[in-house]
Amino acid sequence: MSFFNKVFASVGIGSAAVDTKLEKDTYMPGETVAGAVEIKGGNVEQQIDEIDLTLNTTYLRESDDRKYTVTATIDKFRLTSPFMIKANEQKEIPFSFQIPYDTPLSIGKSKIWVTTGLDIKGGIDSSDKDYLNVVPNPLMTAVLNNIDALGFRLREADCEEAPRRLRGRLPFVQELEFVPTTGAFRGRIDELEVVFFPSENGMLDIMFQVDRRARGLSGLFSEAMGADETNVRLKVTNADIPNMKGKIQSVIQRYS
Repeated sequence: MSFFNKVFASVGIGSAAVDTKLEKDTYMPGETVAGAVEIKGGNVEQQIDEIDLTLNTTYLRESDDRKYTVTATIDKFRLTSPFMIKANEQKEIPFSFQIPYDTPLSIGKSKIWVTTGLDIKGGIDSSDKDYLNVVPNPLMTAVLNNIDALGFRLREADCEEAPRRLRGRLPFVQELEFVPTTGAFRGRIDELEVVFFPSENGMLDIMFQVDRRARGLSGLFSEAMGADETNVRLKVTNADIPNMKGKIQSVIQRYS
């Protein structure tokens, strides 16, 4: 019996299993995630070489004029060194880690999840998957609320491969695409794309791409040649929140 248990465990049948419990599932970038990894031993004693937590998302990559979705690791955290777990033994390993400031928000198609990996010597690795709801911090919320107040509606949000000039630590950026539905900018611009570049010091660098609506013959030529888009950066802090609407409106007006 012992021999067959070992054989089954080596192919993942009756081997150790892992389950991650999070204190909560909603976090802002920069917040600390806390919880515990519960491990239950299988039918035989096994060596666990490593337990790690991986924060993941997906983004669109373009190749040969086609876009396809790939999984990206935002960050990875190792929890343990090798140890033995006996048959049917239960262990609980507490953990905490900080969500990186450049983690995308759970908006639109963007999904963020934690994978718990259990590296088992001589056996099939076990894993667990838990989704996180990553929400804007107060500064990002102020930006989004004031874009809404200016008459824009969020049309789409997705992570896409970034050109090298825009890349930071990660190979992608999250693009939030808005369209004007009411207000002064309706009929003046086609869309407004927003990319957040948050930092640990509390400053938020925002890139706006203003896609102007073609007006007249020169506007039609600009649109045909792709010259109707303007990129502009705006840096804000919490001190700017009371005047955020005016700052954003000024940027859009200048390039619309």
